[in-house]
Amino acid sequence: MSKKIQVGVLGATGMVGQSFVKFLDGHPWFELTWVGASDRSAGKKYSEATSWRLDGSMPERIAGLTVSDCKPGNAPKLVFSAMDAAVATEIERAFAECGHFVVSNSKNHRMESDVPLLVPEINPDHLKLLAVQKKRGWKGAIATNPNCSTVALTMGLAPMKNFGIQTIIATTMQAISGAGYPGVPSMDIMANVIPFIGGEEGKMEIETQKILGTLAVDHIDPLPAKMSAHCNRVPVVDGHTVTVSAALKEKVTLKDLIHAYETYTSVPQQRNLPSAPKKPVLYLHEENRPQPRRDAGRENGMCVTVGRLRHCPVLDYKFVCLGHNTIRGAAGAAVLNAELMYSEGLLD
Repeated sequence: MSKKIQVGVLGATGMVGQSFVKFLDGHPWFELTWVGASDRSAGKKYSEATSWRLDGSMPERIAGLTVSDCKPGNAPKLVFSAMDAAVATEIERAFAECGHFVVSNSKNHRMESDVPLLVPEINPDHLKLLAVQKKRGWKGAIATNPNCSTVALTMGLAPMKNFGIQTIIATTMQAISGAGYPGVPSMDIMANVIPFIGGEEGKMEIETQKILGTLAVDHIDPLPAKMSAHCNRVPVVDGHTVTVSAALKEKVTLKDLIHAYETYTSVPQQRNLPSAPKKPVLYLHEENRPQPRRDAGRENGMCVTVGRLRHCPVLDYKFVCLGHNTIRGAAGAAVLNAELMYSEGLLD
């Protein structure tokens, strides 16, 4: 590209917002030139308004940016949203109405019928829903990425889709970074497992069916599969692990299924999008992998690792998958969505 596209981040001072700032630093297509946050931060330098919680130091160029109110008008056409769910609905819609393209990590619009819930390696055709949003009178549009655990699960299931997924049972072991800052109290999580994350199981179930569903002109027909999720918080810093059992419509050998994982590729890889992992689903043959400490950061945190694929005596097959929750499950996912949008000519 001869000239980078200017972008902004809504909710830039929080943990997810900081992940966007870090992930966008040095991006070959996008240049972060605008940061938005609450009224109490507006008018301050980003370095003054933000308590940096991520590894490494705050990007020097961003530290000097002045924080703006989260109001449309002066922001770039493309904005990434890390807004809290309590305020995201109204703010994101206001930006879309005024002609901004909002690529959101927030949950608020994910299940609206005309809003794409994107995992670019799985459902790039769902971007066609952006045109349907014009019926709302919006000059811009909203696209979303899924819940962090849903990204790992759906990427792990994607190579199975052609064999007809009928039933899914998934159990998560989710990292504490997924709870934001300050997150889970240390006395609750140290040497412990918390078998409840509010709203998480329902999100995983309905989001998976939408992502793996079929575009039907102005909405998505959900995947006609039964889905059950169990969600747990575990004392791991980064990386959501999911154990999965699935029943398939077609009879397929273990060898053929592993081949499907090892050869899986899609539009982001074909177009060589900057944030796309070379292997979106990386199959590991070691019997004790994937592991969060060893595998969550592979491909700059953008691939999902899968292992232990084997026959299931209750359903058909079972396996383990792992995704980096703050990169592939949040900031990196949204940036890849925007890259796909640009490659489709939607940001011109």
